[in-house]
Amino acid sequence: MHVPDIIIAIDGYSSTGKSSFAKLIAQEFGFMYLDSGALYRGVTLYAVEHGLIDERNVIDTAALKDALDTLDLHFADGHEGGNTFMGERCIEKEIRSLPISRKVSPISALPEVRQFVDRKLRELGARKRVVIDGRDIGSTVFPDAELKIFMTADPQVRAMRRMKEMQGKGEKVSFEDVLENVRERDYIDSHRKVSPLTKADDAIVLDNSDMTLEDQMVWIKKLIAGKFGNE
Repeated sequence: MHVPDIIIAIDGYSSTGKSSFAKLIAQEFGFMYLDSGALYRGVTLYAVEHGLIDERNVIDTAALKDALDTLDLHFADGHEGGNTFMGERCIEKEIRSLPISRKVSPISALPEVRQFVDRKLRELGARKRVVIDGRDIGSTVFPDAELKIFMTADPQVRAMRRMKEMQGKGEKVSFEDVLENVRERDYIDSHRKVSPLTKADDAIVLDNSDMTLEDQMVWIKKLIAGKFGNE
């Protein structure tokens, strides 16, 4: 089906499969995929490796702000499925680990970090035909996006998905720890002062608790056909 030159903004809770869904959309429609979460996780990895956040999640904000001026985070090829790099180093595996997941919310709540990520996303999204997933893409980063989707799912379903993903990468994690992390991230993301997780007024809700990726693709194709008159 033909899809016009639009921005597709996908927001929602952690572990709802936003990235997997966005990548599949990009592949299906020939869009560029931008993973905002990978950029936040990259900043978090940098902060952890350089001792800018401690075990109590106390952040050296001044030092981190200075580091952002020269921090080189980018995607390998700029399109769907591209790995995340810090300079010449691929950091895709490290940024998906549970230790980074536990610290990404407090890091991403910092205004300086959000400005850093938003700037990179807007530069890449200016060309249109992009699909972007995150927490505030439709509400803050691209408020004029032509199609906005807000994804949600039951917390236990999300924790199970996240645990299986991590175990598939060889990490030893318990369901209880992952569920606690999911709920903690929900609270922090929804209550942060700067750009909290919220559904844009014109976003369409997708609860995928009982849906496969294939089900979700059927759903969005019908949505696009109805909204833009395409077959």
